[in-house]
Amino acid sequence: MVTLADFFVPYSKASRMEKLMSLTFEHIHLISADPLSTTQWYVEKLGAKIIGQSEVRGAPQINLNVGGATLLIRGHRSGEVPKSPSPMKHYADYSSHNEWGVDHFGFVYSGDLRLYAEELKEKGVRFLVEPYDFMPRSVISYIAAPDGVSIEIVQSQY
Repeated sequence: MVTLADFFVPYSKASRMEKLMSLTFEHIHLISADPLSTTQWYVEKLGAKIIGQSEVRGAPQINLNVGGATLLIRGHRSGEVPKSPSPMKHYADYSSHNEWGVDHFGFVYSGDLRLYAEELKEKGVRFLVEPYDFMPRSVISYIAAPDGVSIEIVQSQY
């Protein structure tokens, strides 16, 4: 029987730096029913910047920078039959969309998240989970983005 201990690598600063230099985060790739309106949503609601646009294997693709992260928004390709994910739900003391795979992606907000939430609501952003105290010194919330995407916004005071 394989256990997590079989995969354990002793921690060292040198091994950590080697891994950091070999592998870096590059992008999040979303498939969208309407890439243009989805792009408009990220630009208007979250201040995204368009950094590229192309056609890739028969589908439009728009590259955005959102809070320092690259977000690729791609349209439907021939033969694909995308399904919408379940929406994020709040349970007693946590939130989940209750499916395997990617649950959400998240951003850190530097400021008062509850005030920022009011600004987002004025822009028409729908909250799946209103800001709440998740842990001491940490407030989180979840918003609904186009195509069933859930985005966490966290305020951490560390």
